[in-house]
Amino acid sequence: MAVDELLGAGGLLKATIEDIEKAKAKARVRHPAWFKDYARLERDAVEINFYNNHDVPGLLQTEGRIRALYEMRKPLLDEETIEQRVASRMSRQEILTGWPPPMITSVIEETVLRRPLGGREVHGEQLEQLLKLGRLRNVELQVMPTDRSEHAGMGGSFILLTPKGKPQLGYTEAQSSSRLITDPEEVRILAARYGSLRAQALTMRESLALIENLLGER
Repeated sequence: MAVDELLGAGGLLKATIEDIEKAKAKARVRHPAWFKDYARLERDAVEINFYNNHDVPGLLQTEGRIRALYEMRKPLLDEETIEQRVASRMSRQEILTGWPPPMITSVIEETVLRRPLGGREVHGEQLEQLLKLGRLRNVELQVMPTDRSEHAGMGGSFILLTPKGKPQLGYTEAQSSSRLITDPEEVRILAARYGSLRAQALTMRESLALIENLLGER
């Protein structure tokens, strides 16, 4: 930067400003109260399994899609809240690049991949992101075709999460309310349901091929 060069600071001012900006970004991370418990557990998870029937898992969303989703929220959110929510969701994605990364599997409905939320450009970027993530060694993506005559997930979306050194638990949310499921029998039922969903969905190879085809149709 010009001031750094003028004062002969050797890049010190530039580095300091970058550190300040990073600190500001972290300060903007504010999860909704009803989501904080899950966010804390997700940071330490060794395995996360998603079933989504209306959207892409937040952990796999692009910044453009995240912003579009919050901008279309009703009742309307103010700009500061939108920025905080975007920063919070993006901060969660740091676990994807950490080591060791958690094992992540996801079953996403085909209709989600065909609905251009945020516009076609934003949607295209999201499809490209899914292709990129789906090729990672620790990520397994599967698509549930719309034409399936049997479907184990008609009760709605859910997450199965395994924190390090702790038993697996479940998580559901709807209309800004959430529930952590720790009862072993309830978790067992969700796990069995998720196993059926993966069996009914396309294989990982077929799923990535479908996403590629959808990108080609844009």
